[in-house]
Amino acid sequence: MELTVGAVLEGKVKSITNFGAFIALPENRTGLVHISEVANTFVSDIRQHLTEGQDVKVVVLGVEGNKVNLSIKRLEARPPRDRGNSREFSAPQQNRPVRANPVPPPAPKTADQLFEEKLKAFMSESDSKISSIRQYSDHRTKSRRR
Repeated sequence: MELTVGAVLEGKVKSITNFGAFIALPENRTGLVHISEVANTFVSDIRQHLTEGQDVKVVVLGVEGNKVNLSIKRLEARPPRDRGNSREFSAPQQNRPVRANPVPPPAPKTADQLFEEKLKAFMSESDSKISSIRQYSDHRTKSRRR
């Protein structure tokens, strides 16, 4: 049987390391589930999620030569994101009117304003270059013997 990307397989946890778990697959093949592909939550210790000898369902992420990359979390439903108590995402209150856009967007800049900004940037860059050149040349002229 040829392993293809996206194939769902049954396997058994063969061994567990700090970076992932090796899974025994059919036809005496072995694949790796990286620690980041174990669960939809942060996994600091993989042993809290898997044990050796446990039967698991995995999906094939990639096959490179003899290396088979697997995932467990991609078969699980993704939990809804917790948005906290942010007012930005909460439903509007019944008694308050909802404003469409309280802060108007800034007015577009005119050609004169754009030119002034470019000129100011050029002048500051020019001043810094001139000051470094003067500093270098002053040092050279002061160190010469007369």
